[in-house]
Amino acid sequence: MDNRHTHSIRNIVIVGGGSAGWITAGLLASAYPPASDNGIRVTLIESPDVRTIGVGEGTWPTMRATLQKIGLPEHEFLRTCSASLKQGTRFRGWVTGACDDVYYHPFSVPAGYPGTSIVPFWQEHRDKVSFANAVTAQGRVCDRRLAPKQSSTPEYAHVLNYGYHLDAGKFAALLKQHCIETLKVRHVIDHVTAIAGSPDEDIRALQTARNGELEADLFVDCTGQAALLIGRHYGVGYVGKDQVLFNDRALAAQVPYADPMSPIESQTNSTAQDGGWVWDIGLTSRRGIGYVYSSRHSSDEHARGVFRKYLEAHTAIDPNTVEPRQLVFEPGYRERFWHRNCVAVGMSAGFIEPLEASALVMIELAAGMITDELPATRASMDLVARRFNDRFHYRWERIIDFLKLHYVLSRRQDSAYWLDNRSADSIPARLQELLELWQHQTPGPRDFPQIDEIFSAASYQYVLYGMGFETRPRPRANAEAERARAHDLFRDVERIGHRLLRQLPDNRSLLSGTASGPAAGHDRCAPASAT
Repeated sequence: MDNRHTHSIRNIVIVGGGSAGWITAGLLASAYPPASDNGIRVTLIESPDVRTIGVGEGTWPTMRATLQKIGLPEHEFLRTCSASLKQGTRFRGWVTGACDDVYYHPFSVPAGYPGTSIVPFWQEHRDKVSFANAVTAQGRVCDRRLAPKQSSTPEYAHVLNYGYHLDAGKFAALLKQHCIETLKVRHVIDHVTAIAGSPDEDIRALQTARNGELEADLFVDCTGQAALLIGRHYGVGYVGKDQVLFNDRALAAQVPYADPMSPIESQTNSTAQDGGWVWDIGLTSRRGIGYVYSSRHSSDEHARGVFRKYLEAHTAIDPNTVEPRQLVFEPGYRERFWHRNCVAVGMSAGFIEPLEASALVMIELAAGMITDELPATRASMDLVARRFNDRFHYRWERIIDFLKLHYVLSRRQDSAYWLDNRSADSIPARLQELLELWQHQTPGPRDFPQIDEIFSAASYQYVLYGMGFETRPRPRANAEAERARAHDLFRDVERIGHRLLRQLPDNRSLLSGTASGPAAGHDRCAPASAT
């Protein structure tokens, strides 16, 4: 047997920086410090000419654990990345397009979940209270722009579950500094000029312009849409999903606050338009606003008009002074993510529109699995690769199901975009089956068998019932006992909500204190309870 198959995996080269490259480098280097007996040498090479795309400005709560693993203090991260605390997403206009068409997908699970389903008993009162407000206080906390924790709460701990909004460029820079200075990742700024190894064998080394050959046992492709290794070298195909999810363009801009002390939103705001949707997030120093749309349903000129109209209605700036960047992407993913001794992470593996902020969490999950299941030798690498490919094929398909759910449930009739999104031939078969089942049973863990599902049944409940779906379960013998339990939970949510609204600080106050160390514009369709 070739000795490359028997010697230990000790040398890893990551090609490409940004969030994908530096998160992968940070997790690997923190788990296997180079000076330890089981250490590995992590080298990250990036071109001096490639800039971070900087659109992935929303994270899931998983990012808290990732930052802890690599040893970044939360106060340093918050201060350096102009970050704020994200508690979920508020969807506006997705069901009918009316001003009162608002629902939440919060990060806290519904009361009683997963053991007790209170959906049937909420439905008896759905005309009086939204699903999210019935099962968690987080939506009301967000309406008042309150923080998910208090100043005395330890770093990374929470009162209500939260992720982050962040400046992607600053985040990549902070990760780079931490990985190089603290975790001792070798950083090479250079151009890759050639790949040593034919497409039907392992990559032996990368030839660079100034640093010669960089050899490694494993190569991680974080080169974004260029997919230098997995795509260009190995020719691994791309599975396009534009027949399911139509959006393939985005306009993005950084927008200043009218006042530096303006309130900071607690959630991503996602506002549906005639040919796509607008994201609007609040950092401590600015807002990030973008319009995602389908080129089949909207011209670029029309999209710019929609974007300007949103800025005019929802910010205090002259929209003519903002020149957004245009991004073009093909929704989909690789046929394989780990091929021979090369594994793709980030946009080189795939990209689906930024709805529900799945981009960064897929980086976290991929980098985490590489770290947790790093093959000991080349002989075991193919086994790990098969597991990795199976897991991430499943995950990409589940992302597509969940994102499509938002479009399938819409009742908007104002454009071909919304009508086409409900066409039966654009709905994945598994999603169609689940929607049929959920007419008579509430989404639960049995519908999602993997331990670490990309979206849990709780997330499906928030979107389903936020968008008006109705479940008619078969009556059960113990229905009255279940009803009593449900109403106890509803009262608990109400009681906890009153307490949190009294005790939690507003976002700007908490973040102003947190940034020193441990210890938005007018909205004509804002909920009436917003302050």
